[in-house]
Amino acid sequence: MTIDKNALGFGFGQRAIYAADPWTTRGRLFPETSSPTRSDFQRDRDRIVHTTAFRRLKHKTQVFIGPDGDHYRTRLTHTIEVAQIARALARAFKIDEDLAEGVALVHDFGHTPFGHTGEDALDEMLKPYGGFDHNAQSLRIVTKLERRYAEFDGLNLTWETLEGLVKHNGPLLTKSGEGVRGPVPLPILEYCAGHDLELSSFASLEAQAAAVADDIAYNTHDIDDGLRSGYLSFEMLEDVPFLAGLMAEVRDRYPGLEDDRFTHEMMRRQITRMVEDVISVAQDRLKAVKPLCAQDIRDAGQTIVTFSPEMAETDRQIKKLLFSRIYRHPDIMRIRAGAAQIVCDLFHAYMADPELMQSHYWVKHIAGLETPAKARHVGDYLAGMTDTYAVNTHRRLFDQTPDLR
Repeated sequence: MTIDKNALGFGFGQRAIYAADPWTTRGRLFPETSSPTRSDFQRDRDRIVHTTAFRRLKHKTQVFIGPDGDHYRTRLTHTIEVAQIARALARAFKIDEDLAEGVALVHDFGHTPFGHTGEDALDEMLKPYGGFDHNAQSLRIVTKLERRYAEFDGLNLTWETLEGLVKHNGPLLTKSGEGVRGPVPLPILEYCAGHDLELSSFASLEAQAAAVADDIAYNTHDIDDGLRSGYLSFEMLEDVPFLAGLMAEVRDRYPGLEDDRFTHEMMRRQITRMVEDVISVAQDRLKAVKPLCAQDIRDAGQTIVTFSPEMAETDRQIKKLLFSRIYRHPDIMRIRAGAAQIVCDLFHAYMADPELMQSHYWVKHIAGLETPAKARHVGDYLAGMTDTYAVNTHRRLFDQTPDLR
């Protein structure tokens, strides 16, 4: 792995020619006058931070349900860590840091309570009506469900931020219009029918930086939380050669170091090695592609900001370890079953009596809707719940509520 340090953008006033330009964006769905003090991407980031959806992330599960402990990651702390890594990568590539940070900050807006368990349960409930996808839900939140501005629903983000939100993991359609990873979620197709986000092209380099930052962050902090919880041990980490090497390095340099400091020294090295790997790969691919503008990145036909084959294998090994030791642990599976029951019970209750959604601003219109439209509104309401709100609501509506401890 080699890195051209002279090409890194750690100075000020530098911008690569392939960076997204905040002063010549493709604009917003509803035209607005530009700010004299902030770029359009800065304004997007600021709007994202000030939403109710952003604040709700502090009470949404990452892996461990909130009552498990105050020091485990939530969706909010995960999001902040992703944003930090994304911004660091953007600075290294001399691209727009505000756009990369904005995509990172908004990427998990659509997550349900109880993490992927809640998403799976809600997807099952909504299967007859187009299913549920957290990325599509994030788009609904920032284009429709946030109600803050007098002149439009949503946040009226720039085209580039919306593109990054929808396509940060790569194109959704082939050039011939087929789904790359299966059918494109209906809310995304419906939105793009009126505001084309060009689903068959790659996203900006800034969005790609946010995507790989997500992988780096949760691969690292899920190990940290796993060690804290006791589901993981240092001995288990030896099964992944990359992690075994990091631990050996820390032991050699700091013999007898206590566990908390040992974990942090290992984690910081993990993040550094992964970030450096991504920078090296991206520099090589940029030299090969020779982009002259941001559109050349979209048309490159490949992801530029990504892991090397060796680090991608490490990524796969870490995910395998996390799935076997944490995500599929019997204790976690028991909690997941209870969380799924809460989501399904609430869905059925709200479909039977929409008036129960007392704080939902569309509740007075829902009763007269056709079933698919009503189900989508119920999905919106459920997806917006925090873990604590979902549990407390279930306790209010039902005689027995699953214990999630």
